[in-house]
Amino acid sequence: TYQRSRAMSGIVIIGAGQAGASLAITLRAKGYKGDVTLIGEEPVPPYQRPPLSKKYLLGDMALDRLYLRPSDFYTEQLISLRLNCQVTTINCAENTISIGDETLTYEHLALTTGSSPRRLPAAIGGTLNGVFAVRSLADVDAMQPAFERGGHVLIIGGGYIGLEAAAVAAAKGLQVTLVEMANRILQRVACTETSDYFRALHESHGVRILEGVGLERLTGEGNVTGAILSNGKALEINFAIVGVGILPATNLAEAAGVTLNNGIETNSQGQTSVSNVWAAGDCASFPYQGRRIRLESVPNAIDQAEVVAANMLGAAQDYIATPWFWSDQFGVKLQIAGLNTGFTDIIVRNSGSARSHWYYNSNTLLAVDAMNDPRAYMVAKRLIEAGKSADPIIVTNPQSDLKMLLQG
Repeated sequence: TYQRSRAMSGIVIIGAGQAGASLAITLRAKGYKGDVTLIGEEPVPPYQRPPLSKKYLLGDMALDRLYLRPSDFYTEQLISLRLNCQVTTINCAENTISIGDETLTYEHLALTTGSSPRRLPAAIGGTLNGVFAVRSLADVDAMQPAFERGGHVLIIGGGYIGLEAAAVAAAKGLQVTLVEMANRILQRVACTETSDYFRALHESHGVRILEGVGLERLTGEGNVTGAILSNGKALEINFAIVGVGILPATNLAEAAGVTLNNGIETNSQGQTSVSNVWAAGDCASFPYQGRRIRLESVPNAIDQAEVVAANMLGAAQDYIATPWFWSDQFGVKLQIAGLNTGFTDIIVRNSGSARSHWYYNSNTLLAVDAMNDPRAYMVAKRLIEAGKSADPIIVTNPQSDLKMLLQG
């Protein structure tokens, strides 16, 4: 029975998100002729996640535009796309994975399992109807009717996901209250100046932001109808959105004995502690400038997956990350280049509707937050990638041509 249910597959990819799809596509683009199997838990083809909390939730993007490729693309490329499938075990010694009673063998295995949202405990109302996360297409489809009905929404968490959801809710005419347990929104990821900018932006659109205030519990019988905050105040609400971070999806890897370290630990080429098992995307941590990091971004998922695909085919290429991120809120496009960890100084460039915050450690440029300022973003990104800095005098003068910084 075991032999009859055992199928051969050259490269198996677990996780059909941005990283998994990019890896499969790159393998074919580089001429790999063996079997490629891409396995996803969701019932839909690989899709973009960033628009879920922006254009798709607003109703400005149709479902088919979310898909990275049309369904028939995978057939044409001879990529076996296995949807609505749950991988139950990985056996690294046998080079097999199990999907229920079915067993697949692999020459190489890629773990692109992504991440999952932190959820509220049931003890404080996290499992009530009307409590949503913003991670998957199913999550957003589930909350869409609540947005159409209007009313009062409580957003729990003042990171980028929470702020994007708040912006969409306000744009659709809902009453919005956002609570952030830390002293300020974006405290974990941005400087005070960026927090101040987005707080003012949201408040100008009617969003009520409560900082230094946590959630005590959600209330209701079956459906959420209220919230008790840590300051003792009670709110009547129609639904709640939880945006308190994500966790790398590492359960399969851990059960298989693959080493974890802030996600699935990889070397500079994307290889895990098991020689023919690789990882890329949100779930993977990797060496970066003398430390180990994990990047939760679309650019990282794509770039890292492409390097892993090449290395599966023998390229022996190091992955050199160039971190960048973006967010859209109320018509403001935020573009972030670099990582701001360890900054000591902030230089502000303000030229009307365009504004940017430049992060320095002493004289070294680390990162930039650019709000409706694509030129500042582009210049800073190129400088950071080249290991160069920027003269603060030029940065702070709104009349200066930033391209001067790229000369020499």
